Amino acid sequence: MSILLVIGTRKGLWLARGNTGSGEWEVTGPQLPTTEVSAVAVDKRSSPRVLIGAESPHFGPSLLTSDDLGSTWREPERAPVAFPGDTGAALRRVWQIAPASESEPGVVYAGTEPSALFRSEDWGENYELVRGLWHHPHREHWFPGGGGQAVHTVLPDPRDNGRVVVGMSTGGVYRTEDGGASWRPANTGISAQFMPDDEYPEFGQCVHKVARNAVAPDRFYLQNHHGVYRSDDGTDTWESIADGLPCDFGFPIAVDPADPDVVYSFPLVAAENRFPPDGRCRVYRSEDAGRTWNGSARGLPAEGFWSAVMRDALCLDDADPAGVYFGSRSGEVYASFDRGESWSRVAAHLPDVLSLRAAVL
Repeated sequence: MSILLVIGTRKGLWLARGNTGSGEWEVTGPQLPTTEVSAVAVDKRSSPRVLIGAESPHFGPSLLTSDDLGSTWREPERAPVAFPGDTGAALRRVWQIAPASESEPGVVYAGTEPSALFRSEDWGENYELVRGLWHHPHREHWFPGGGGQAVHTVLPDPRDNGRVVVGMSTGGVYRTEDGGASWRPANTGISAQFMPDDEYPEFGQCVHKVARNAVAPDRFYLQNHHGVYRSDDGTDTWESIADGLPCDFGFPIAVDPADPDVVYSFPLVAAENRFPPDGRCRVYRSEDAGRTWNGSARGLPAEGFWSAVMRDALCLDDADPAGVYFGSRSGEVYASFDRGESWSRVAAHLPDVLSLRAAVL
């Protein structure tokens, strides 16, 4: 099978093309070399379209598309994601791009900094602010985490077009069941250790990433600022699954699209020490929904790895079995075609990897 790996970095975009049989990769780039590419999506609902959120130090943030698998890029003359004048806000960055389900062709969501959700009905050409979330009464209490104040996770429900879950830092998890008109927090059981008065508040958690399973859409996994969680009831409640991990801090969390019990994590020591324990690069996998965990190391650096993996820099493709990929802040990209048992290096010496998406073509 042919694989396209889209790699967004702090200094542009790289593309890696390979296949599961040979394990060999052709890596090209940089494209857009002066931009930070913080969001990447590959929409395969029609002819494959690649969408990226990029920020130029000279021209500001924007969203670009490619309909030839990254050979050329197009940026609309009119900013595709922009805050209406009456909000008094300006776009800082696009943090997430999420195509909706097959039942909503053309619908694409974008999560942004400041924390907001935008919706497109024309395959990502133009976006409108989802005002129900923007005008939520909690918004004035959301505040920036270390990476900014952003909606970084957008998870449409494949069964019901009106249901969407978002994650933000800080603020926590919110969900809508009426197409975005109204939203309610969904953080029951998630800790906020930094809160002086209430460790389990209604909202205000520093959620780093949320993942949803495609075949069991009520199964969610969550990496918090400190804490790893699972929900089996569509985000009504969360329970800790951090036991068995060396640390409960980290950024990414990813679930196998075909198996709701298989989940991947990249633990870091702590908020103050954002590197793997003992400098050993390890991807942790659970095959029983987080009840037990095993560290995967074959093919990864055994020592001297003082780097991190960001929230959108660990992903899976939709092959069977699913390929697993991650990129580090030290510019290394790895792939596994045996569910994380062993790893091979795709690229090295790139700039900081911020976002990563893989597509089977």
